[in-house]
Amino acid sequence: MSSLGLIAGGGELPRAVALAARAAGRAVFVVALVGSAAQDWILDFPHEWLSPGEPGRIIKALKAAGAAEVLLAGKVDRPKFSEMKLDAKGMLLLPKAVAAAKKGDDALLRFIVGICEDEGLKAVSVAQAAPSLVADEGALGAVAPQEEHFADILQAFKVVHALGALDVGQAAVVCDGLTLSVEAAEGTDAMLARIAALRESLRGTAARKRGVLVKALKPLQDAKTDMPVVGVETVRNAAAVFLAGIAVEAGMALILDKAAVAAEADRLGLFVTGIKP
Repeated sequence: MSSLGLIAGGGELPRAVALAARAAGRAVFVVALVGSAAQDWILDFPHEWLSPGEPGRIIKALKAAGAAEVLLAGKVDRPKFSEMKLDAKGMLLLPKAVAAAKKGDDALLRFIVGICEDEGLKAVSVAQAAPSLVADEGALGAVAPQEEHFADILQAFKVVHALGALDVGQAAVVCDGLTLSVEAAEGTDAMLARIAALRESLRGTAARKRGVLVKALKPLQDAKTDMPVVGVETVRNAAAVFLAGIAVEAGMALILDKAAVAAEADRLGLFVTGIKP
């Protein structure tokens, strides 16, 4: 089996992918993107630090490591092209990269993956490279959604899909049919934090948990680049604003460290579930 070439951005996902792939017996080579990737875990893997503006060097490093498949995982901030380090190929492709960035983050990620595919590498999704992270259908822990929660879950999926078509975000919170918060560029954690400022009649309380967080793939989003992610911190932040639970689309979302997420959800008394909407 060839090595997996992991182009790593920021956040918890790249580390989880690398560990899951290695646990399944796969060799992993990491291209750590300067300005995005964290250093703490990368030192445990063969790696090279490169700029997003160095596609030629990225391709060369991946091929030298024997990687036939490549995966881009993690948060990649939209680059400041005027300040970015470029190699010869990066300078040649710069106009196309700028055009892709203007269309949104998804277009830029697809552009980066497309460069790899043009050079003969096979782009794969997290689901293919680390299937143990993919959300299954049904409740993850001991707490399951009740009948009263499913209308909110369905409505939240509709909201996320509508916003996702405009490349806005992957998450929404709905409580008793009312949309309390939607995700944009700030990310899920910051979106959840805003709920605390709402009056108690609209949201859950310590005495009665209400509302659901739903995360789902955008309708036009490529699952190879940015599947929705839930981790322990997501559970803690949802519990902090007294939500009843979290729902994701089964088979189309990722749960980082399922055992830890289930344990934390059970401890805090909320559900985490995979749904076929």
